[in-house]
Amino acid sequence: MSTTDAVAFWDGVYAARPAAGNPRPNVRLTETVTGLPPGDALDLGCGDGGDALWLAGQGWQVTAADISAVAVERLAALARSHGLGDRVTAVQHNVDTSFPPGGFDLICAHYLHTSHDLDRATVLRSAAHALRPGGRLLVVDHGSTAPWSWNQDPDVHYPSPREVAAGIGLAPETWTVERADAPRRIATGPGGHTAEVIDHVLLIRRTA
Repeated sequence: MSTTDAVAFWDGVYAARPAAGNPRPNVRLTETVTGLPPGDALDLGCGDGGDALWLAGQGWQVTAADISAVAVERLAALARSHGLGDRVTAVQHNVDTSFPPGGFDLICAHYLHTSHDLDRATVLRSAAHALRPGGRLLVVDHGSTAPWSWNQDPDVHYPSPREVAAGIGLAPETWTVERADAPRRIATGPGGHTAEVIDHVLLIRRTA
């Protein structure tokens, strides 16, 4: 799938559903970040913007990136309506071809799965290198298929957090894996449907 096709696909996904008025943050983000001193954060694949808005509300300065122009425009408007326009910079960005510039204290990539070819290892390696010393990279992936997922392939493989970490290939003297587990939770999908799902959680801290 070309970049143009990927943009069109994700624009279609967001345009097909109503804009979220008060999107919720991901629970793996709130449990990880609560108590950390705010700084500069990068939200990769910001989607509806729940994570970016929550971080901004906690005092973080957030760059929120997504391949979809629809998602980015909606988030920018939502941040302004919540009085957070000065803390959220929403940008359309294809991380498969370039990486948002700057140094960050926190980078989060929640469910960075896509139907087009994406070199995730390279993207996440770029994210790790964009961390300031002491900064953290939080990667949360699907560990199971929800009933409402766009990908219902029964043979899909969900790499474990340790597999993801190994694929990134970071030097242990510079980056430390602080968390690598697979907790379960009850998720709510479109229409209010609920199901138990598995998250694959990887937290890496830059130590030098």
